[in-house]
Amino acid sequence: MAYWTELGFLLITITASVVRGTVESQLSPECREFLYMGTPPSGLEHNSLHFICQRYNSKPRYVTLYNTMDHIPVYSAYTFKRSEGEKCVDVPWMYEPQLSKSDGTGEMQPFPSNDMHMSFEDAQAVLEDYANAVHYERGTLNQDIHQNDPDDKASTYTLTNVVPLVPKFNTRIWNIQQHVVRQRLNNYCRGTAHVVTGITTSGKMIRRQNINRVAVPTYVWSAYCCADYDNNAPYNERYKFPAFAHYGLNEEENNHVLEISVQKLKEFLKKSTFVDQNFQIFVGDCVPPYPKKV
Repeated sequence: MAYWTELGFLLITITASVVRGTVESQLSPECREFLYMGTPPSGLEHNSLHFICQRYNSKPRYVTLYNTMDHIPVYSAYTFKRSEGEKCVDVPWMYEPQLSKSDGTGEMQPFPSNDMHMSFEDAQAVLEDYANAVHYERGTLNQDIHQNDPDDKASTYTLTNVVPLVPKFNTRIWNIQQHVVRQRLNNYCRGTAHVVTGITTSGKMIRRQNINRVAVPTYVWSAYCCADYDNNAPYNERYKFPAFAHYGLNEEENNHVLEISVQKLKEFLKKSTFVDQNFQIFVGDCVPPYPKKV
């Protein structure tokens, strides 16, 4: 486990030896649309990391890089949809059959009511992992408040999009910041906004039956890229385009969110985790290769 808790996250190419079902070693064109310029974040690779093209109701919804050893997503990448920030209701938590079964369906499914989860809990988190984790709650990386279509919202309720977050941080700090970003992109992003939300880890684990089950994030971070934005936005918002980022400490104390440039987030992550020196979240840091038209 130590190699991952120090390594943290991110890759360029996934080793395909244990890829099953629609878990993808090379993302398909329909799933690359959720990534800026069709390119995932680059960094280091490991064979416990797998791309999931998260499908719901027969349609791809976003991309997740999932760690089948620590049973958490490393990041989820999605396109932001303008919304009023409504929460999704009455959606059952889901899992990914294709992570564990060669004949698994290509899209997320509700958790079964029996003990069938025993057949796939080796590769992913299950509801029982969170049942007695009193210090943490399920926090989604791709949040439903950043989606508008009911099916897009529902698709965020899979445990492959969930990490353990301290309730105070999740509710009072992180969710509030996600609303700030939602309002900013609603108001000033004219084109497509690509978002990547990820984590770092440092060794804490949720244990079940004396077995390490789910890694706990140390930091949660997020970055967006909107190359086509309102050039007449107020300066205090305009300088946060075409890209900006933020991160926060997943603890009870000192858990405020810091908003920074994507470049500074990269510097922070390089110091906090073992990522390649050429690590990048967005191609060219989301700086368009041509002059912006006013």
